[in-house]
Amino acid sequence: MHAQHAHAGGRWAAGRRALRRFPWPVLVLVAALVLAGCGRAGSPGAVPSGQDGTVAPAPGGGPNSEGSGGTTAGDKPPLTYLICFEPGGQSDIEARRQQPHLERLLGRKVVIDYKVGGGGALCWSELARSRPDGSVVAGINVPHIILQPLQQEAGYRTEQIEPVAFFQSTPLGLAVPASSPYRTLADLLEAAREKPGEISVSGSGTFSGHHVATARLERLAGVDLAYVPFNGAAPQMTAFLGGHVTAAFANSNDLMKYASRIRVLAVAAEERLRGLPDVPTFRELGIDLVERIDRGVGVPAGTPEPVIRELEAAFLRVAEDAAIRARMEDEGFVPLALGREESKRHIAALSEVYRAVAEDLRR
Repeated sequence: MHAQHAHAGGRWAAGRRALRRFPWPVLVLVAALVLAGCGRAGSPGAVPSGQDGTVAPAPGGGPNSEGSGGTTAGDKPPLTYLICFEPGGQSDIEARRQQPHLERLLGRKVVIDYKVGGGGALCWSELARSRPDGSVVAGINVPHIILQPLQQEAGYRTEQIEPVAFFQSTPLGLAVPASSPYRTLADLLEAAREKPGEISVSGSGTFSGHHVATARLERLAGVDLAYVPFNGAAPQMTAFLGGHVTAAFANSNDLMKYASRIRVLAVAAEERLRGLPDVPTFRELGIDLVERIDRGVGVPAGTPEPVIRELEAAFLRVAEDAAIRARMEDEGFVPLALGREESKRHIAALSEVYRAVAEDLRR
Protein backbone atom coordinates (compact mmCIF):
# COMPACT_ATOMS: atom_id res chain seq x y z
CA MET A 1 0.00 0.00 0.00
CA HIS A 2 3.04 2.24 0.04
CA ALA A 3 2.90 2.68 -3.75
CA GLN A 4 0.28 5.39 -3.41
CA HIS A 5 2.88 7.60 -1.74
CA ALA A 6 5.91 6.64 -3.76
CA HIS A 7 5.89 9.84 -5.81
CA ALA A 8 5.48 12.20 -2.89
CA GLY A 9 8.10 14.74 -3.96
CA GLY A 10 7.07 18.29 -4.81
CA ARG A 11 7.95 21.94 -4.94
CA TRP A 12 6.39 23.36 -1.79
CA ALA A 13 8.32 26.60 -1.92
CA ALA A 14 6.17 27.87 -4.79
CA GLY A 15 3.03 27.03 -2.84
CA ARG A 16 4.26 29.02 0.11
CA ARG A 17 5.20 31.99 -2.10
CA ALA A 18 1.76 31.82 -3.68
CA LEU A 19 0.12 31.73 -0.26
CA ARG A 20 1.86 34.97 0.69
CA ARG A 21 0.46 36.56 -2.47
CA PHE A 22 -3.08 35.37 -1.84
CA PRO A 23 -5.75 38.14 -1.58
CA TRP A 24 -6.34 39.43 1.94
CA PRO A 25 -10.17 38.91 1.91
CA VAL A 26 -9.75 35.16 1.59
CA LEU A 27 -7.06 35.11 4.28
CA VAL A 28 -9.49 36.94 6.57
CA LEU A 29 -12.10 34.29 5.80
CA VAL A 30 -9.60 31.56 6.67
CA ALA A 31 -8.82 33.25 9.98
CA ALA A 32 -12.50 33.57 10.81
CA LEU A 33 -13.13 29.91 10.13
CA VAL A 34 -10.13 28.89 12.25
CA LEU A 35 -11.28 31.04 15.17
CA ALA A 36 -14.77 29.60 14.93
CA GLY A 37 -13.31 26.10 15.07
CA CYS A 38 -11.12 26.94 18.07
CA GLY A 39 -14.18 28.21 19.87
CA ARG A 40 -15.71 24.78 19.54
CA ALA A 41 -12.58 22.95 20.56
CA GLY A 42 -12.43 21.47 24.04
CA SER A 43 -16.12 20.58 24.28
CA PRO A 44 -16.00 16.80 24.70
CA GLY A 45 -18.79 14.96 22.95
CA ALA A 46 -20.83 18.11 22.42
CA VAL A 47 -20.62 18.52 18.65
CA PRO A 48 -22.43 16.27 16.18
CA SER A 49 -20.18 14.57 13.68
CA GLY A 50 -22.00 14.21 10.42
CA GLN A 51 -21.22 16.84 7.80
CA ASP A 52 -24.96 17.34 7.53
CA GLY A 53 -25.08 18.21 11.25
CA THR A 54 -26.21 14.85 12.57
CA VAL A 55 -24.49 12.25 14.69
CA ALA A 56 -23.99 9.12 12.64
CA PRO A 57 -25.90 6.18 14.19
CA ALA A 58 -24.14 2.90 14.79
CA PRO A 59 -24.38 0.70 11.69
CA GLY A 60 -26.63 -2.30 12.10
CA GLY A 61 -24.85 -5.54 12.79
CA GLY A 62 -21.71 -3.79 14.02
CA PRO A 63 -19.65 -4.78 17.04
CA ASN A 64 -21.94 -2.76 19.30
CA SER A 65 -24.75 -5.24 18.70
CA GLU A 66 -25.98 -7.59 21.38
CA GLY A 67 -23.88 -10.72 21.51
CA SER A 68 -20.76 -8.98 20.23
CA GLY A 69 -18.70 -10.08 23.22
CA GLY A 70 -18.05 -6.56 24.52
CA THR A 71 -18.66 -5.27 28.02
CA THR A 72 -20.82 -2.47 29.37
CA ALA A 73 -19.15 0.77 30.52
CA GLY A 74 -18.90 0.71 34.29
CA ASP A 75 -16.46 2.15 36.80
CA LYS A 76 -13.46 2.39 34.46
CA PRO A 77 -12.11 5.90 33.90
CA PRO A 78 -13.17 7.50 30.61
CA LEU A 79 -11.01 7.35 27.50
CA THR A 80 -10.37 10.74 25.91
CA TYR A 81 -10.33 10.50 22.11
CA LEU A 82 -8.67 13.61 20.67
CA ILE A 83 -9.72 14.78 17.21
CA CYS A 84 -7.16 17.07 15.59
CA PHE A 85 -9.36 18.76 13.01
CA GLU A 86 -12.68 20.59 12.85
CA PRO A 87 -15.94 18.79 13.70
CA GLY A 88 -17.58 17.34 10.61
CA GLY A 89 -14.34 16.22 8.94
CA GLN A 90 -13.20 12.71 8.14
CA SER A 91 -11.48 12.09 11.50
CA ASP A 92 -14.58 13.23 13.37
CA ILE A 93 -16.95 11.15 11.24
CA GLU A 94 -14.99 7.98 11.94
CA ALA A 95 -14.54 8.66 15.65
CA ARG A 96 -18.29 9.16 16.06
CA ARG A 97 -18.93 5.97 14.13
CA GLN A 98 -16.53 4.08 16.40
CA GLN A 99 -17.56 5.66 19.70
CA PRO A 100 -20.50 3.44 20.76
CA HIS A 101 -18.70 0.28 19.68
CA LEU A 102 -15.52 1.21 21.53
CA GLU A 103 -17.48 1.94 24.69
CA ARG A 104 -18.98 -1.53 24.63
CA LEU A 105 -15.75 -3.31 23.71
CA LEU A 106 -13.56 -1.42 26.20
CA GLY A 107 -16.15 -1.20 28.95
CA ARG A 108 -15.55 2.52 29.50
CA LYS A 109 -16.91 5.88 28.42
CA VAL A 110 -15.25 7.35 25.32
CA VAL A 111 -15.18 11.15 25.32
CA ILE A 112 -14.44 12.88 22.02
CA ASP A 113 -12.52 16.14 22.39
CA TYR A 114 -11.39 18.58 19.71
CA LYS A 115 -7.91 20.14 19.69
CA VAL A 116 -7.74 22.13 16.48
CA GLY A 117 -4.79 24.13 15.18
CA GLY A 118 -1.60 23.99 13.17
CA GLY A 119 -2.95 21.48 10.68
CA GLY A 120 -3.22 18.92 13.51
CA ALA A 121 0.12 19.79 15.17
CA LEU A 122 -1.53 21.31 18.26
CA CYS A 123 -3.40 18.08 18.93
CA TRP A 124 -0.45 15.75 18.27
CA SER A 125 1.74 17.89 20.52
CA GLU A 126 -0.80 17.44 23.31
CA LEU A 127 -0.90 13.70 22.69
CA ALA A 128 2.90 13.51 22.93
CA ARG A 129 2.79 15.32 26.29
CA SER A 130 -0.05 13.23 27.70
CA ARG A 131 0.42 10.58 30.37
CA PRO A 132 1.22 7.22 28.70
CA ASP A 133 -1.36 5.35 30.73
CA GLY A 134 -4.09 4.61 28.21
CA SER A 135 -6.29 7.52 29.25
CA VAL A 136 -5.80 9.45 25.98
CA VAL A 137 -5.75 8.46 22.31
CA ALA A 138 -5.77 10.71 19.25
CA GLY A 139 -6.68 10.36 15.63
CA ILE A 140 -3.51 10.34 13.52
CA ASN A 141 -3.05 11.23 9.85
CA VAL A 142 -0.36 10.14 7.43
CA PRO A 143 1.51 11.88 5.88
CA HIS A 144 0.86 14.77 8.31
CA ILE A 145 2.57 13.26 11.38
CA ILE A 146 5.63 12.49 9.24
CA LEU A 147 5.89 15.74 7.28
CA GLN A 148 5.24 18.29 10.00
CA PRO A 149 8.20 17.45 12.27
CA LEU A 150 10.48 17.22 9.22
CA GLN A 151 9.59 20.71 7.98
CA GLN A 152 9.07 22.83 11.08
CA GLU A 153 9.11 22.93 14.88
CA ALA A 154 5.83 21.09 15.25
CA GLY A 155 5.86 20.59 19.02
CA TYR A 156 6.19 16.82 18.67
CA ARG A 157 8.28 14.20 16.89
CA THR A 158 6.86 11.32 14.88
CA GLU A 159 8.44 8.78 17.23
CA GLN A 160 6.60 10.32 20.19
CA ILE A 161 3.37 8.91 18.78
CA GLU A 162 2.83 5.16 19.05
CA PRO A 163 0.38 3.95 16.37
CA VAL A 164 -2.35 1.59 17.51
CA ALA A 165 -4.22 0.97 14.24
CA PHE A 166 -5.10 2.47 10.85
CA PHE A 167 -8.71 2.15 9.78
CA GLN A 168 -9.51 4.57 6.95
CA SER A 169 -8.06 6.18 3.83
CA THR A 170 -9.21 8.83 1.35
CA PRO A 171 -7.63 9.32 -2.07
CA LEU A 172 -7.53 12.99 -3.08
CA GLY A 173 -9.13 14.64 -6.09
CA LEU A 174 -9.03 18.09 -7.67
CA ALA A 175 -12.43 19.74 -8.05
CA VAL A 176 -13.96 23.06 -9.08
CA PRO A 177 -17.50 24.35 -8.45
CA ALA A 178 -20.12 23.14 -10.93
CA SER A 179 -20.45 26.72 -12.18
CA SER A 180 -16.71 27.05 -12.88
CA PRO A 181 -15.62 27.93 -16.43
CA TYR A 182 -12.97 25.21 -16.17
CA ARG A 183 -14.48 22.09 -17.68
CA THR A 184 -11.36 19.94 -17.65
CA LEU A 185 -8.01 19.69 -15.91
CA ALA A 186 -6.39 21.04 -19.08
CA ASP A 187 -8.59 24.15 -18.86
CA LEU A 188 -7.56 24.81 -15.27
CA LEU A 189 -3.86 24.29 -15.96
CA GLU A 190 -3.97 26.55 -19.01
CA ALA A 191 -5.50 29.31 -16.88
CA ALA A 192 -2.83 28.74 -14.22
CA ARG A 193 -0.09 29.20 -16.79
CA GLU A 194 -1.68 32.40 -18.05
CA LYS A 195 -2.21 33.76 -14.52
CA PRO A 196 0.66 32.51 -12.31
CA GLY A 197 -0.23 32.44 -8.62
CA GLU A 198 -3.84 33.52 -9.16
CA ILE A 199 -5.54 30.11 -9.25
CA SER A 200 -6.24 29.24 -5.60
CA VAL A 201 -6.45 25.65 -4.38
CA SER A 202 -7.74 24.85 -0.90
CA GLY A 203 -6.63 21.93 1.24
CA SER A 204 -6.66 20.61 4.79
CA GLY A 205 -3.56 21.71 6.70
CA THR A 206 0.01 22.57 5.82
CA PHE A 207 2.69 19.90 5.31
CA SER A 208 -0.19 17.51 4.65
CA GLY A 209 -1.23 15.26 1.79
CA HIS A 210 -3.32 18.08 0.32
CA HIS A 211 -0.34 20.43 0.50
CA VAL A 212 1.94 17.85 -1.14
CA ALA A 213 -0.59 17.12 -3.88
CA THR A 214 -0.85 20.81 -4.76
CA ALA A 215 2.92 21.31 -4.78
CA ARG A 216 3.48 18.19 -6.86
CA LEU A 217 0.87 19.29 -9.39
CA GLU A 218 2.71 22.62 -9.67
CA ARG A 219 5.97 20.85 -10.44
CA LEU A 220 4.57 18.18 -12.74
CA ALA A 221 2.39 20.58 -14.75
CA GLY A 222 4.75 23.57 -14.67
CA VAL A 223 2.29 25.94 -13.02
CA ASP A 224 2.25 28.27 -10.01
CA LEU A 225 -0.80 27.84 -7.75
CA ALA A 226 -1.87 29.54 -4.53
CA TYR A 227 -2.38 26.91 -1.82
CA VAL A 228 -4.85 27.95 0.90
CA PRO A 229 -4.79 25.70 4.02
CA PHE A 230 -7.69 25.18 6.42
CA ASN A 231 -7.90 23.46 9.82
CA GLY A 232 -9.72 20.47 8.45
CA ALA A 233 -11.84 19.34 5.53
CA ALA A 234 -15.10 20.78 6.88
CA PRO A 235 -14.02 24.47 6.78
CA GLN A 236 -12.13 23.78 3.56
CA MET A 237 -15.30 22.57 1.84
CA THR A 238 -17.33 25.44 3.30
CA ALA A 239 -14.99 27.97 1.70
CA PHE A 240 -14.81 26.02 -1.55
CA LEU A 241 -18.57 25.61 -1.92
CA GLY A 242 -18.96 29.31 -1.03
CA GLY A 243 -16.83 30.29 -4.00
CA HIS A 244 -13.93 31.69 -1.98
CA VAL A 245 -11.28 29.59 -3.76
CA THR A 246 -10.93 28.50 -7.37
CA ALA A 247 -10.46 24.81 -6.73
CA ALA A 248 -9.97 22.24 -3.97
CA PHE A 249 -7.84 19.19 -3.43
CA ALA A 250 -10.51 17.29 -1.51
CA ASN A 251 -10.92 13.91 0.15
CA SER A 252 -12.76 11.20 -1.74
CA ASN A 253 -15.77 11.15 0.58
CA ASP A 254 -16.29 14.90 0.12
CA LEU A 255 -15.98 14.52 -3.64
CA MET A 256 -18.81 11.99 -3.53
CA LYS A 257 -20.89 13.84 -0.95
CA TYR A 258 -20.96 17.05 -2.96
CA ALA A 259 -20.86 15.50 -6.45
CA SER A 260 -23.99 17.36 -7.57
CA ARG A 261 -22.48 20.75 -6.66
CA ILE A 262 -18.94 20.33 -7.94
CA ARG A 263 -17.01 19.16 -10.98
CA VAL A 264 -14.21 16.71 -10.21
CA LEU A 265 -11.44 17.17 -12.77
CA ALA A 266 -9.17 14.26 -11.77
CA VAL A 267 -8.47 11.91 -8.87
CA ALA A 268 -4.99 11.27 -7.45
CA ALA A 269 -5.52 7.51 -7.19
CA GLU A 270 -4.14 4.38 -8.80
CA GLU A 271 -7.50 3.75 -10.43
CA ARG A 272 -10.85 5.50 -10.83
CA LEU A 273 -12.99 5.76 -7.71
CA ARG A 274 -15.94 3.41 -7.46
CA GLY A 275 -18.29 6.27 -6.63
CA LEU A 276 -16.97 8.52 -9.44
CA PRO A 277 -16.46 6.13 -12.35
CA ASP A 278 -16.52 8.88 -15.00
CA VAL A 279 -13.70 10.90 -13.41
CA PRO A 280 -10.23 10.13 -14.84
CA THR A 281 -7.13 9.67 -12.74
CA PHE A 282 -4.26 12.14 -13.08
CA ARG A 283 -2.22 9.35 -14.59
CA GLU A 284 -4.80 8.86 -17.33
CA LEU A 285 -4.32 12.55 -18.15
CA GLY A 286 -0.55 12.23 -18.31
CA ILE A 287 0.34 13.51 -14.83
CA ASP A 288 1.92 10.97 -12.45
CA LEU A 289 0.18 12.16 -9.28
CA VAL A 290 -1.07 9.76 -6.60
CA GLU A 291 -1.79 11.00 -3.07
CA ARG A 292 -4.06 9.89 -0.24
CA ILE A 293 -4.62 10.43 3.46
CA ASP A 294 -4.47 7.43 5.83
CA ARG A 295 -6.17 7.80 9.21
CA GLY A 296 -5.76 5.83 12.40
CA VAL A 297 -5.31 6.24 16.11
CA GLY A 298 -2.24 6.57 18.33
CA VAL A 299 -1.15 6.84 21.95
CA PRO A 300 1.82 8.55 23.63
CA ALA A 301 5.11 6.67 23.31
CA GLY A 302 5.78 4.64 26.44
CA THR A 303 2.19 3.45 26.87
CA PRO A 304 2.28 -0.05 28.44
CA GLU A 305 2.03 -3.01 26.10
CA PRO A 306 -1.14 -4.50 27.68
CA VAL A 307 -2.92 -1.16 27.25
CA ILE A 308 -1.90 -0.89 23.60
CA ARG A 309 -2.97 -4.47 22.90
CA GLU A 310 -6.41 -3.85 24.42
CA LEU A 311 -6.92 -0.68 22.36
CA GLU A 312 -5.62 -2.36 19.21
CA ALA A 313 -8.04 -5.27 19.59
CA ALA A 314 -11.01 -2.91 20.05
CA PHE A 315 -10.18 -0.62 17.12
CA LEU A 316 -9.51 -3.57 14.81
CA ARG A 317 -12.76 -5.24 15.88
CA VAL A 318 -14.60 -2.13 14.67
CA ALA A 319 -12.46 -1.71 11.55
CA GLU A 320 -12.99 -5.31 10.45
CA ASP A 321 -16.77 -5.30 10.86
CA ALA A 322 -18.39 -5.99 7.47
CA ALA A 323 -21.36 -3.66 7.98
CA ILE A 324 -19.13 -0.76 8.99
CA ARG A 325 -16.78 -1.33 6.06
CA ALA A 326 -19.69 -1.40 3.62
CA ARG A 327 -21.00 1.87 5.00
CA MET A 328 -17.56 3.48 4.75
CA GLU A 329 -17.31 2.45 1.09
CA ASP A 330 -20.77 3.85 0.36
CA GLU A 331 -19.63 7.18 1.80
CA GLY A 332 -16.46 7.29 -0.31
CA PHE A 333 -13.89 6.06 2.22
CA VAL A 334 -11.41 3.24 1.66
CA PRO A 335 -11.59 0.93 4.71
CA LEU A 336 -8.30 -0.17 6.29
CA ALA A 337 -7.56 -2.58 9.13
CA LEU A 338 -3.86 -2.32 9.99
CA GLY A 339 -2.78 -3.48 13.43
CA ARG A 340 -0.05 -1.93 15.53
CA GLU A 341 2.97 -3.64 13.97
CA GLU A 342 1.77 -3.18 10.41
CA SER A 343 1.00 0.48 11.19
CA LYS A 344 4.54 0.99 12.52
CA ARG A 345 6.01 -0.51 9.36
CA HIS A 346 3.75 1.68 7.24
CA ILE A 347 4.91 4.85 9.00
CA ALA A 348 8.56 3.77 8.87
CA ALA A 349 8.42 3.14 5.12
CA LEU A 350 6.71 6.45 4.39
CA SER A 351 9.12 8.29 6.68
CA GLU A 352 11.95 7.31 4.32
CA VAL A 353 10.00 8.65 1.35
CA TYR A 354 9.14 11.97 2.97
CA ARG A 355 12.57 12.43 4.52
CA ALA A 356 13.94 12.59 0.98
CA VAL A 357 11.22 15.09 0.10
CA ALA A 358 12.21 17.27 3.07
CA GLU A 359 15.88 17.22 2.13
CA ASP A 360 15.04 18.19 -1.44
CA LEU A 361 12.91 21.06 -0.20
CA ARG A 362 15.67 22.39 2.07
CA ARG A 363 18.05 22.44 -0.90
